[in-house]
Amino acid sequence: MQTFKIMTLNDIAAEGLNRLPKDRYQCGPDIESPDAILVRSHSMHELNLPANLLAVGRAGAGVNNIPVASLTEQGIPVFNAPGANANAVKELVLAGLFIAARNLVTAYEYVRALDEEGEALELAVEAGKKRFVGSELPGRTLAVIGLGAIGVEVANAAYGLGMKVIGFDPKITVERAWQLSAGVQQANSIEEVLRNSDFMTIHVPLSDGTRNLIDAKRLKLLKPNSVLMNFSRNGIIDEQALLVALNEDRVSTYVTDFPTAEFKRHPRAICLPHLGASTLEAEQNSAVMVVDNLRQYLEHGDIKRSVNFPETVLPRARPHRVAIAHANMPNMVAQILAALAEEELNIADMVNHSRDTISYTIVDLDAPVSEATLARIRSIDGILSARTCPE
Repeated sequence: MQTFKIMTLNDIAAEGLNRLPKDRYQCGPDIESPDAILVRSHSMHELNLPANLLAVGRAGAGVNNIPVASLTEQGIPVFNAPGANANAVKELVLAGLFIAARNLVTAYEYVRALDEEGEALELAVEAGKKRFVGSELPGRTLAVIGLGAIGVEVANAAYGLGMKVIGFDPKITVERAWQLSAGVQQANSIEEVLRNSDFMTIHVPLSDGTRNLIDAKRLKLLKPNSVLMNFSRNGIIDEQALLVALNEDRVSTYVTDFPTAEFKRHPRAICLPHLGASTLEAEQNSAVMVVDNLRQYLEHGDIKRSVNFPETVLPRARPHRVAIAHANMPNMVAQILAALAEEELNIADMVNHSRDTISYTIVDLDAPVSEATLARIRSIDGILSARTCPE
């Protein structure tokens, strides 16, 4: 039986690690030449990765700490756990709504700073409370940019609180659309949601296409004294433009899970220490999800919830399986099958799926493939990786 070595770059919840059979997996932070790496927040960009590395698993959603592009070029899938922390983030966004609407942070700081006691304290409290008059949420409009697992939960919860909710996501999946409350209005543009919202929350990944998504031009569309919340990533909002918007009262409060020097002491910013997924439940859910998918890939070659490879699952028809990552270009599958035919190997079943520039092929065979044939497949121009899966 083939065994696998897993390096952990952060503490991974035991609920996930316990799903790796001890007779088949060695797991820990000091593993040398690992077959796979499990990570949470540790930056992998400067690591020297072993040549035998097969996969990387992120016990969370974001993968900015992982060199996804270079791993893709080596035929190495990166798995994550989308949606595993959705409830945790949703609850924090709702907390942000209440904190901003009722001025709870400034009110708390006011009371903490009072030196009075007894009746004098009561008088000071009553005298000061009018400075913190807030607003109720029902009837107010929340804009939700990004309707993935988290965005949909936030939108539905806010609608349940009596808010008007406008969502925008041009790439919303059928699954998420079905989950979205019928009462949530879907906008045709970011500009539309900005013009019509009292509160705005962002739930999109950071990429070249979303960097500075909310820029100076778009911030000028906001209603005066709007509340802006960022529980997504730094870089989504143009920080310099946001500073101007705060100082001009275009934005009354900025609530973020990503403190920066510009905002950590700003009187209108509420900065939290990246608490979005910091619940026991979210850490456990993320670990279980990514470990299950990583194990399925290592043992069977199946790919589920990968950020850089197409979802590809083939029910196992034979014990002899070859898994091949390659460029998405014409004639690739034909060349792979030709190499297998040269060894007179009969194909019992196969699947090929593509995603952007990457394709992935799984082939079940009636007999084991030789090292010579594997080497022949690897030599084909455009092949990124090729391996046999354990019987």
